[in-house]
Amino acid sequence: MENKGLLQSRELYQYLLETSVYPHELQPLKELRDVTASHPCFCYRATMATAPDAGQLIAMLLKLISAKKTIEIGVFTGYSLLLTALTIPDDGRIVAIDQNRDTYEIGLPIIRKAAVEHKIDFIESEALPVLDKLLEENLNHEAFDFAFVDADKLNYLKYHEKLLKLLKLGGIVVYDNTLWGGLVALPEESVAEEMKAGRHFTIEFNKLLAADTRVQISQVPLGDGITICKRLH
Repeated sequence: MENKGLLQSRELYQYLLETSVYPHELQPLKELRDVTASHPCFCYRATMATAPDAGQLIAMLLKLISAKKTIEIGVFTGYSLLLTALTIPDDGRIVAIDQNRDTYEIGLPIIRKAAVEHKIDFIESEALPVLDKLLEENLNHEAFDFAFVDADKLNYLKYHEKLLKLLKLGGIVVYDNTLWGGLVALPEESVAEEMKAGRHFTIEFNKLLAADTRVQISQVPLGDGITICKRLH
């Protein structure tokens, strides 16, 4: 498997996966991971899927807060979406938002086979209009337990502001790719041109999160870096 983590040793990362992650990975998740990795249309894009070690932590967070109502921004083929659907109760609900239904439908047969499709409300759209529509209804304010964001870095801050209004006190939002493959720590002149914009937005977002007194944060070097935010007030 491609090393998505920031560990310097590929062997150590593989050890972590084989010892602690893969033995606990549910069969539908393994199947979806394999389908994504082998799909001829993706090639390098298969690395866009949530890393399984990060997924393991997300599942634990969902269970720790007994999450029932969640939001997912950025679905791709649905690894983290399926993981969430398998973890929350049978009457749980996931609002899943992505501009590309085609990639979602690659994982949909596996989601259906796992008998969790009824928990998912997939919306093919940009995320901001959907979040705005949710906020138009007062019943949605402080109604969600958990959110996962793996989407365009340009809008992370806008997502953050809206999600804090939708999350309950004590609710958790997890942002993916917040270490940008380690490029956040490198001098700008050593970064490839096509990666500079994402690096810039990620650095600015990390600074804003660190200064945000409304949340307690923990940044973890799993996958491409994830930041966990718990809403305090």
